Amino acid sequence: MIRSLSEYRDSLRQFKPRVFIDGRRIDSVADEPLLQPGINAIGVTYDMANDPELAPLMRAIEQETGKSVDRMTQIDRTPEDLLAKLEAVRIMCRESGCSQRYLVHDAFNGLYQATKKCDAAVGTRYFQRFRDFMIETQENGYNYAIAMTDAKGDRSKKPHQQNNPDTYVHVVEERPDGIVISGTKAIVTSAPYVHGFLVMPCRAMTPEDKAFAVCGVVPVDAPGVTIACRQAGRPGEAAAVFSKRYGQTTGVVIFDNVFIPHERVFLNGETAHSEDITKNYATHHRQSCIAARAGFGDLLIGAGALMIEANGLDPDRHSHLRDDMVELIKIVEGFYATGVAASIYGQKDGSGNIMPEAVFSNIGKLLMATQIYDMHRLAH
Repeated sequence: MIRSLSEYRDSLRQFKPRVFIDGRRIDSVADEPLLQPGINAIGVTYDMANDPELAPLMRAIEQETGKSVDRMTQIDRTPEDLLAKLEAVRIMCRESGCSQRYLVHDAFNGLYQATKKCDAAVGTRYFQRFRDFMIETQENGYNYAIAMTDAKGDRSKKPHQQNNPDTYVHVVEERPDGIVISGTKAIVTSAPYVHGFLVMPCRAMTPEDKAFAVCGVVPVDAPGVTIACRQAGRPGEAAAVFSKRYGQTTGVVIFDNVFIPHERVFLNGETAHSEDITKNYATHHRQSCIAARAGFGDLLIGAGALMIEANGLDPDRHSHLRDDMVELIKIVEGFYATGVAASIYGQKDGSGNIMPEAVFSNIGKLLMATQIYDMHRLAH
């Protein structure tokens, strides 16, 4: 079980992914200076989950096993679970800017719902496979990047219509023991410094897109996987007091004839259910993003207060400073409130999972995605 930043960094040394930054091959992700801010940000989630003061919030009882697990891998079942996740993500991102690992939580909850629904509809056995993988992840503490957004190519065409099929990840071979996939996933958060990828469809698929309706788990160093990414944060820059310590990277992940054994496949050709995975994940994730940006907003509010103090100014005497701080707080707490509402009005389904209420989640995502620019302007 991984319990700290140092243990997380050590665990990455067990893997040998093929990673490039600016065309340079990275020998050891765990020891690469350009990636340390990203690793540090992920490490915050482990440190907080094992901090005695924070553990009551950062950990939860998983009903599938009755065991205490990291909240970032728990299945939500009540509005209280959603509220606790919301608060936990905000606290993590208040420290690190973006803790990144909450994506695993969102994918787990989306897949818990979607695989159970698919099994009930068409007789597959994806839920048990996913459940086994989820419990294994909870017990060993591994972390996964979500490989969802395909390169897409010509966006006026569906996946099966692309001139280059590798603009979408798809199945190229069926084997008795598994499947082989090829294609490209773009904008994969934390791609180089994870233990593996949860490969998921990024859109609803038509029957003609059967090969592209695929979901499964791939180790980060599986043969055929190449990651091209940028540096995380601003390592080595003395003036970048915060972002030289914490940051994140995104990467393009190329899958070139990568094998996935059947026990790690959670969707394979059931096109009618690809949208369930995408929509469920997006709804969970949008609520998490609300909390993440609220945590970042807390950083900006704190930085603003420190700048006022450092310059010997007084908000009571300089009303424009007070007005700007009030506006900044109003923006952050305003969109965070939609996350609270999405939790309180969460919607249960037949899987036993509870999903954030979709309208509030989407409104919150829209608010924070546009108002982030006002937050930066006010802080500036």
